[in-house]
Amino acid sequence: MPSYRLHYFPESGNSYKLALMLTLCGETFEPMWTDFGGGVTRTPEWRKNVNEMGEIPVLEVDGVKMTQTAPILLKLAEQYGRFAGETAEEKFELLRWLFWDNHKLTGYMATYRFMRTFIPNGDPQVLKHFQRRLDDFLGVLERHLQHNAFAIGAKPTVADISMMAYLHYPSDEHGYDFAASHPAIHTWLGRLAALPGWKSAYDLLPGKRLTHYAK
Repeated sequence: MPSYRLHYFPESGNSYKLALMLTLCGETFEPMWTDFGGGVTRTPEWRKNVNEMGEIPVLEVDGVKMTQTAPILLKLAEQYGRFAGETAEEKFELLRWLFWDNHKLTGYMATYRFMRTFIPNGDPQVLKHFQRRLDDFLGVLERHLQHNAFAIGAKPTVADISMMAYLHYPSDEHGYDFAASHPAIHTWLGRLAALPGWKSAYDLLPGKRLTHYAK
């Protein structure tokens, strides 16, 4: 069986996606906490030796470093035969929602949450713009989940794992009370949390946490 090492920091939803996928597939990984808040991923040494893109997470598979969460999720889904689409139509739908999430939902939520909570004095006009965009994207997902148990229908896939990661963090970090504002999303998050072996990010990813500035 492969051996896994995951370079991460606990607040990284993208790190959580890989940690959760491995866990749900019955695998363990060696946790490699990374001082993202201290700027290590921006150093020339880190980009030369760990990830030239300067991003977290990095998954080492038998010593080979892999980056970019979405293709890694797809690779793991194929490898373990879990959380993938079966028909050509399902595979297309999975990619459709996965790419949408990376560009829209995760892309904006990760930045909004980080600026809102983990840096002091975030620009209120920038935060307002990001929240307006997020409200639109969350509305898209809410309407979809009113008629679908999961992203592509009746079964969870890596598209769900990708979309739920940043939304599952505590509401005092992202500022949304989904039970009140987006009940279909709230119910969907509960369905995912009921999967055998599911754990939250802060249970799966130990280590020093970022300073919390949100009021």
